Amino acid sequence: MTQASKQTGARTSCCPDLEALIDPGLFRALGDPNRVALIAGIGRRGRPTTVSEAASCCPVDLSVVSRHLAVLRRAGVVESAKSGREVRYTLSPATLAATLRSLANALEACCPPEQPTDGGSGAAGPENDGLPPTPATEV
Repeated sequence: MTQASKQTGARTSCCPDLEALIDPGLFRALGDPNRVALIAGIGRRGRPTTVSEAASCCPVDLSVVSRHLAVLRRAGVVESAKSGREVRYTLSPATLAATLRSLANALEACCPPEQPTDGGSGAAGPENDGLPPTPATEV
């Protein structure tokens, strides 16, 4: 119990901005399979997409697709522009990539990968592939 709290305290002190980078709205937006399908469909089209066009990806009502797109817009994953009576959606790849890159950089700084424990050689070969040794079998 004491050891776990020491580890948490050490990580918290070296990563004060990590919590600020983790946007629950973004992860909530990316956590729904229909929204992921919408992102993929809009990306495949490569042009501004109406709600009706985007809805072809999902087995849900048009109003539900519209709500999904609103969640994605609020999270910064897509942008919207009104064109007459239609709203057209496009991906915001630069915004999404920058957000995820910042989070990845903070995680790597906060939680660096463990160093190999193979005697310092750092080489990974067939005899040291990072897996536990398999028991020998007699033939």
